[in-house]
Amino acid sequence: MLPDETCWFLAADFDKATWRADARAFLETCKAYRVPAALERSRSGNGGHCWFFFSEPIPAAPARKMGAFLLTQTMERRPEIGLDSYDRFFPSQDTLPKGGLGNLIALPLQRKPRENGNSLFLDADGSPYPDQWAFLSSLRRMTRQEVEAVVAGAEAEGDVLGVRIPVTDENDDRPWMLPPSGKHKDPPVSGPLPEWLDLVLGNQIYVPKADLSPSLRNRLIRLAAFQNPEFYQAQAMRLSTFGKPRIISCCVDYAKHLGLPRGCLDELLDLLKTHQIKAQINDQRLAGNPIAVAFHGTLRREQQQAADALLRHDTGVLSAATAFGKTVVGAYLIAERRVNTLVIVHRRQLLDQWVAALGQFLGLTPQEIGQISGGKHKPTGRIDVAMIQSLSQDGVVNDIVGNYGHVIVDECHHVSAVSFERVVSQCKARYITGLSATVARKDGHQPIIFMQCGSIRHRVDDRKQAEARPFDHKVVVRYTRF
Repeated sequence: MLPDETCWFLAADFDKATWRADARAFLETCKAYRVPAALERSRSGNGGHCWFFFSEPIPAAPARKMGAFLLTQTMERRPEIGLDSYDRFFPSQDTLPKGGLGNLIALPLQRKPRENGNSLFLDADGSPYPDQWAFLSSLRRMTRQEVEAVVAGAEAEGDVLGVRIPVTDENDDRPWMLPPSGKHKDPPVSGPLPEWLDLVLGNQIYVPKADLSPSLRNRLIRLAAFQNPEFYQAQAMRLSTFGKPRIISCCVDYAKHLGLPRGCLDELLDLLKTHQIKAQINDQRLAGNPIAVAFHGTLRREQQQAADALLRHDTGVLSAATAFGKTVVGAYLIAERRVNTLVIVHRRQLLDQWVAALGQFLGLTPQEIGQISGGKHKPTGRIDVAMIQSLSQDGVVNDIVGNYGHVIVDECHHVSAVSFERVVSQCKARYITGLSATVARKDGHQPIIFMQCGSIRHRVDDRKQAEARPFDHKVVVRYTRF
């Protein structure tokens, strides 16, 4: 990238074991949109680069958007390329970081690698051109107007990335193009579609890949993905985006299945219904062991409304400010669902609060409430409270999380953290409940919360809650000499 944030070329890097097939599919897309591109085998010979050359220095932003659009279209036919390929463009960001030099990529036609048949441009059959310089001379270079025309068409259709933007994100380039719902309209899925899909519902939603067309598989992968606001914030501040993926994906690609987070079930069923695909759900979630507990107390009206909203769904999040009594509502849910429950917290203070609340509202003795924290590992298998740090060691999740029919995640906005997400994603419980005062995260990763714990089923307005409290709020000013 030049100091004025323009570039003479754009390169797309393919470095997986399937780089030849990936690059070939990408070049087919380029040909369909009449975008001249050249494939070069990397210096190591274990990957390839697709090069776009320009007739003049053009801003990196539209050049990268063009590359992203072409990749999005390619993934309609070949989803195996993966969403991480959006981070493999050079230049790797739209702006030059303060004090930075841009991004490093080895140029083609280097002498030593050429002796081994690498660092050379390849033809359609994957063989090096006999005369590399003659090939380069024949390759058409794109003008700025051509690049901007491709980008304008892509933006008009919302096809640059084809991945949702978190509702709090402020980086949509053309917000005036959004419909009243604020949602981008997805294009229809192409290719042959199955009459029905057999879905297995467990700790994830398992979708058999054998029944999916490439276009449908690509759409399902994108259900569990969103644009990373941290990437755009760093880029806007001219900071390095290294280590900040452009797209965050929560989909797991198994050998024969796609694993989607449980919170994507409603969107998945809507997508299948839109394309007239019937869904047969095999529910393999753990119903849990029955427990005999009763709630000793009376919920306030607003607490009862919240509890009723949560009880209408198997999964969901309660968003309410501090002092609402979310712990009390959680105890009420345990009594109503009457299955063994695991409460996950991230601080010792919260663990102690839960143990006290469960004892008070469910009439349990401390010995009847299991604890998993630090050096203490005394679960009862009925109602247990656990520290998240004790449920995952060195990236390995404790099998005990799969033994409960109901899991309550306190302060669930922490689910976006890798350790929290790893644990919650392995829970096989039928009921998943999230409790939080602030589901909107500064880093914009709140979609992970909803993918793992479900949608917000009840939200309490902080101001209305304050007005409903049986006491007045006053500010007492104390002047000091400081």
